[in-house]
Amino acid sequence: MNDDNALLRRERSLLAFLGLICLALLGGALYMQHVERQDPCPLCIIQRYCFLLIALCAFVGARSSSWRGVRVLEGLIVLAAAGGLVASARLVWVQAFPNFSCGFDALQPIVDGLPPARWLPSVFKVQGLCETVYPPILGLSMPMWGLIAFLFIFVPVLFSLLRNRRRQVSWPGIRR
Repeated sequence: MNDDNALLRRERSLLAFLGLICLALLGGALYMQHVERQDPCPLCIIQRYCFLLIALCAFVGARSSSWRGVRVLEGLIVLAAAGGLVASARLVWVQAFPNFSCGFDALQPIVDGLPPARWLPSVFKVQGLCETVYPPILGLSMPMWGLIAFLFIFVPVLFSLLRNRRRQVSWPGIRR
């Protein structure tokens, strides 16, 4: 039982750390938008939603007192990371082949119609085009960094979810 509780505490600590990383990535995106004047496209905003959802799930999972709660929230994190992977991969592809649009006309009203775009337009409102390529950071474009970040979230959390799928908190006095 002690080993199981120690593993649960470790998992919860890692989830809290993941939440902080996602908030830092969102902070970096806001820095690039407001200081470096790199306007976000619809796919960038979708990535922001994915990072925010991952952070929220990670913080709630860090507060969970059971393996079941941690597993459910890790599953939601994996789904959000998969969505972020798709959005960032699409953006990398659009910038590699600029003849194709990201669907600004199709995605922009949908993304701008979501409630957070009305609550915090400076964070969640579309202001740019997907085809716009900004200067690279350490040799990689922002969409490539997003792809790497989502990959580094998706793979470890998926493995953790699979590794811990049978873990349960034992009841006192019951031996398994």
